[in-house]
Amino acid sequence: MKIGCAVDTSATIEEVVEQARTLSEAGIKAIGCSQIFGYDAMTLLALVGSRVPDVDLMTAVVPTYPRHPIVMAAQAMTVQAATGGRFTLGIGLSHQIVIESMFGYSFDRPARHMRDYLSVLMPLLRGENVNYQGETLKAATMAPLEIKVPAPDVLVAALAPRMLELAGSLADGTVTWMTGPATIADHIVPSITAAAEKAGRPAPRVAVCLPVCVTADPDAAREKANSTFAIYGQLPSYRSMLDREGAAGPGDVAIVGDEESVAAQIRRLSEGGATDFAASPYGSAEEVATTVKLVGSLARS
Repeated sequence: MKIGCAVDTSATIEEVVEQARTLSEAGIKAIGCSQIFGYDAMTLLALVGSRVPDVDLMTAVVPTYPRHPIVMAAQAMTVQAATGGRFTLGIGLSHQIVIESMFGYSFDRPARHMRDYLSVLMPLLRGENVNYQGETLKAATMAPLEIKVPAPDVLVAALAPRMLELAGSLADGTVTWMTGPATIADHIVPSITAAAEKAGRPAPRVAVCLPVCVTADPDAAREKANSTFAIYGQLPSYRSMLDREGAAGPGDVAIVGDEESVAAQIRRLSEGGATDFAASPYGSAEEVATTVKLVGSLARS
């Protein structure tokens, strides 16, 4: 299992670059970046990748609705070219409250939207021309993209059965958040693997992202996770994964404890079928530094 770490995108760009350098020096050679209400994730990773040459890069995740798949493909291939092929494109539907209230788009039939989206995006990344008329979008290109680099992997934020079927059959895997180890092993991995096998595709990547805190006070760390990540206990897609895990809130799926305990919890994800893991360190400055050090040692080993 490849082990990486998320960067804090609330920082300045120079601070994000320094975070990436620090992670790389700690032995962490894969970094993730979210797309929420700050920097454009792909632009930021292109910059980071040009300044820190020895780390892999992944968005987790870029919402699909605000970007036509032709635009998404061009941006992704630009990042791939700028970083020497170190990029993984993570995309997702986002959430109804964001897509409808912020962007003013309809969130009707989201799975159909993702099928249409991937039906345009994936051929474009493969260097093909596209003429597609779907139920939720259409696309017609006059020529293939003129960016001659290998396509990045595309991971779809997929948790529900229909989305996992799409991620396995049309994309290269999934990226999860707020999804515990039992749900990864019993639901995510079997569902997406079966879909990939049925479609004749390679074994999918399963990238798991979770909050991590190496601490001497696990109870306090779980309470901190419950408050810091409270919104994720309310959004329907994550709430369903927490319920499936038997978790009351984000603190129950956060990876917390001393170094030995945290290492064991991360190994459990690998044993459950995760191919990639991205830690999202949180806590005090000392706890974050200790967490990064441990994640780096696990990444090296």
